Amino acid sequence: MKLLHVVGARPNFMKLAPIERELRRRGGFTQVLVHTGQHYDLAMSDAFFRDLEIPAPDVHLGIGSGTHAVQTGRIMMALEPVMEHEGPHAVVVVGDVNSTMAAALVAVKLGFPVVHVEAGLRSRDRSMPEEINRVVTDAVADLLLTPSADADENLHAEGIPAARIRRVGNVMIDSLRHHLPAAEHNAYPAALGLVDQRYAVLTLHRPGNVDRPETFRAILAGLEELAAAMPVIFPAHPRTIKRIAEFGLAGAFVERTGATAKVSPVDSGLVLVDPAGYVEFLALMKGAFLLLTDSGGVQEETTVLGVPCITLREHTERPVTVTEGTNVLVGSDPARIRAACADALAGRAKKGRVPDLWDGHAACRIADAIAAAGFH
Repeated sequence: MKLLHVVGARPNFMKLAPIERELRRRGGFTQVLVHTGQHYDLAMSDAFFRDLEIPAPDVHLGIGSGTHAVQTGRIMMALEPVMEHEGPHAVVVVGDVNSTMAAALVAVKLGFPVVHVEAGLRSRDRSMPEEINRVVTDAVADLLLTPSADADENLHAEGIPAARIRRVGNVMIDSLRHHLPAAEHNAYPAALGLVDQRYAVLTLHRPGNVDRPETFRAILAGLEELAAAMPVIFPAHPRTIKRIAEFGLAGAFVERTGATAKVSPVDSGLVLVDPAGYVEFLALMKGAFLLLTDSGGVQEETTVLGVPCITLREHTERPVTVTEGTNVLVGSDPARIRAACADALAGRAKKGRVPDLWDGHAACRIADAIAAAGFH
């Protein structure tokens, strides 16, 4: 069976890696990997491919940035001749980025079956571009592979036939469990001076949080008491660094970026560091007292690691991390952020449990489902 995988951004890489590895282990599959280049920092892309042990892409489209419409259109135009040339038995897409939806639309219009890994997640917030991508991709997919029971229920409610839905568990947790031994021996936290002290980690990238100065300031205000109690490590991407400078917020941070990023001990405060590789960031998460994030994947990873998570969003497409995991939603309201941080500091953070089928074997179930579908 010939499968064409399409990835475009870091969260895709973490989900693809275990699938590609399991299909390769089994044999009987020809895999063609297309990287759209939606995430256009090639150095970071290459680092993630290396860390996650993913073979080099067979095709790199080099799409780069742009508005959602421009980026999606460019991906579709570039993908069409690739799919026509390769003639796969099925196209596999993962997650919810623009590349996911674009590839699904091109495939279905060319008559190729679509397999959507991580199907059925819903935030009910259509101001998030990812929500549109999820809904559209699921509407055209032939095989919808879900991570949790709530995802199944969402698809049933939208009229997707049960025969097209298979619950396989959370494949990103396969990556986490596979690389956890390496993370346990990774020196990155020690290189940041974080040995034998409590620290928190912040990730922040959504336009609604970092592109609006009043929202960005509100979040920072909510973190002041936490940052006074321990270092809050913030691996910030260049786009966010640019916003910090534009909004005059640099004074709120201790900067450890550049040549000294991995050698300067830290005591407390909001600490800017360079973006970390996958294993480095996993090591940082594993040792953290608390995570604060607006990412989707971090909500899941902290639940499995048992690390308290405060999500700086009003809605999540991963509600199981709230109902069963360690996650709480606070939005960008400083009072709610302060209260959640105070609970954590007082030992009242959620304990949570690991959801069903988040066991590191989702890729095996995905391979079984694809093989059983009998695409030809």
